[in-house]
Amino acid sequence: MRKILVTGANGFIGHNLYKNLTKLNYSVKGTARNLNTALINYDTKYISAGNIDAKTNWDQALEGVDCVIHCAGKVHVINKKDELDIYCAINREGTKNLAEQAVKAKVKRLIFLSSVKVNGDSTGNFDDPKIFTNDDMPNPQDNYAISKFEAEQALWEIASKTNLEIVIVRLPLVYGKGVKGNLKLLIKLINSKIPLPFADIKNKRSLIGIDNLVDVLERCIEHPKAAGKTFLVSDGEDLSTSELINIIASEMNRSVRLFWLPRVLLKFFGFILMRQSQINRLIGSLQIDNSYVTEILNWTPPVSVEEGIRKMVKDK
Repeated sequence: MRKILVTGANGFIGHNLYKNLTKLNYSVKGTARNLNTALINYDTKYISAGNIDAKTNWDQALEGVDCVIHCAGKVHVINKKDELDIYCAINREGTKNLAEQAVKAKVKRLIFLSSVKVNGDSTGNFDDPKIFTNDDMPNPQDNYAISKFEAEQALWEIASKTNLEIVIVRLPLVYGKGVKGNLKLLIKLINSKIPLPFADIKNKRSLIGIDNLVDVLERCIEHPKAAGKTFLVSDGEDLSTSELINIIASEMNRSVRLFWLPRVLLKFFGFILMRQSQINRLIGSLQIDNSYVTEILNWTPPVSVEEGIRKMVKDK
């Protein structure tokens, strides 16, 4: 039986990953920065990791572990211009430290959850589309993305000198039950029946449902061809903002009114309200070609977008 460590096991992705791996009869333990805020809904073997940086002691967490799935880190905080060194202390140096200690603990494989933002912030517009692939040169644009890319580089350097197998998984927006951030806000707006200014927004964005993400990560634990690879993962069903809103509204049995507002005005209001990043995400495109991961791992997303959204909004 594989013994798995999930870091950040009290977060949205980590918690879902932990409970599903447990159901698959893996021996799983998870770390949380603060045990007082951990989600004790399952018989979780939480270990306090404290702050993640170059000095974090992972000895207890790594004991007897075959595979680490590193979900913990400093996430992208929209409209907060944190300095690069703050992100790098956690995402780069913290990840490097974990990998170095994993080598000493004789861990076989480390799976690192990175971000598609390593490839760039957007993939053009409706008239001039571009889709990110595994062959693209990295082009991180903000401090969060830079720290993730530098963490990836640190991991490849360690792998080149040791027997530790590295798997990088770059994520788009992840949705599912318990989602936070902008998508949670969008669900609340739809539920309130407030008219939304996103009619005729002809963008396309790749997403991945939490069930599909857990499924591909489970494949990464076991598959011999996963080692040494970087995967861009998605549901394979890209949606415009208006399509996403309509699907969410349909699954919630809500009517939704979309009205047209010029993109320039949306950007202007985003600037005035200091919400430029949110607006850009809602009107811009960011698409992933997931054919590499489906081919290498012989993987097909098991849950459709509609079913994933249905699970997300259930009991809202």
